Amino acid sequence: MTAPNAWLVYALVAFGLASCSGGAPSGSAGTSTGARRGQGATLSAVRARGAVKCGITQGAGFATPDDSGRWRGFDVDFCRALAVALFNDSNKVQLVPYTQQQRFSGLQSGEVDLLVNGSSITSSRALERNFHFGPVYFYDGQGFLMGKASKVARAAQLDGATVCVQQGTTTELNLTDFARKNGITFKPVVMEDLRAAVGALAGGRCDAISQDGAGLATTRTMLRNPNDYVILPDRISKEPIAPVMRFGDDQWLEIVNWVFRAPIEAEEFGIGKANVATAVESTDPSLRRFLGLEPGITDGFGLNPKWTYNVIATVGNYGDIFERNLGPKTPLGMDRGLNKLWTEGGLMYSPPFR
Repeated sequence: MTAPNAWLVYALVAFGLASCSGGAPSGSAGTSTGARRGQGATLSAVRARGAVKCGITQGAGFATPDDSGRWRGFDVDFCRALAVALFNDSNKVQLVPYTQQQRFSGLQSGEVDLLVNGSSITSSRALERNFHFGPVYFYDGQGFLMGKASKVARAAQLDGATVCVQQGTTTELNLTDFARKNGITFKPVVMEDLRAAVGALAGGRCDAISQDGAGLATTRTMLRNPNDYVILPDRISKEPIAPVMRFGDDQWLEIVNWVFRAPIEAEEFGIGKANVATAVESTDPSLRRFLGLEPGITDGFGLNPKWTYNVIATVGNYGDIFERNLGPKTPLGMDRGLNKLWTEGGLMYSPPFR
């Protein structure tokens, strides 16, 4: 058979197979059915269970139970956003607390569907542990917490200091790198959990605690006299915080990606929990697509086309979530810094919903 004839036969066979397959129509029912057929093990388990299992790490502002036992916090709100997107119910989430040492084994074993607990993106975690990372939802960096009485103003003055770090983190490696770069030495003391580190700092067994900056703000609230302690201004590492998932389920990965981006996009549009109900009256085509009011943009993978609207109406935009849990009016009193929108000098940025 000549080459041109071979290509003709190939094209006819391909056309015939495509015709026999009876592809789904462009309507939402076809999209939903096809998406469910192709979903991987994690998304299938989530839907069969009727809830998202979210691994968290307890810490003020990020994940703590209130007096009634209901978990609240920055990380918790993003877990609840996933539950809203999938089930339109923020309570369809099972929150599983882990220590920093336990978190990755819990994810690898399938005990949870993802981690939303202050885990930083690193190459080793992605390439050696076979983890996917979603979008960065918090930009941070490693710093130091110590007593004001020490009179230390900068990290480079900590030569010879005893520094408490948490087990199961990259903190000790970052300390070593900083010390070598600056020609100083540290004496790291590895603690199993944060409470042990706080006790060691208060008892004088450590000169300082080193961890991510947001963690230091949380840790400071755990001390008996928080005002006697100061967080040094230096940041010795980059810590881009993102949700973590196992390899093997592309649909689950994409759902997590876009749900985490939605609050950022909502803030860019200037809509939040307080005004999303009136935003549906907008004639802005980009906003209408984002809110699921125009077909074909937000209705993939069997999701309700208006899942973005439901998420913002329930948990708010990124600014709502930050201010409610971490901002100046909370015990942590954090400034947004790099977590401001890109239009305001920060790094927060969402790809377009279109």
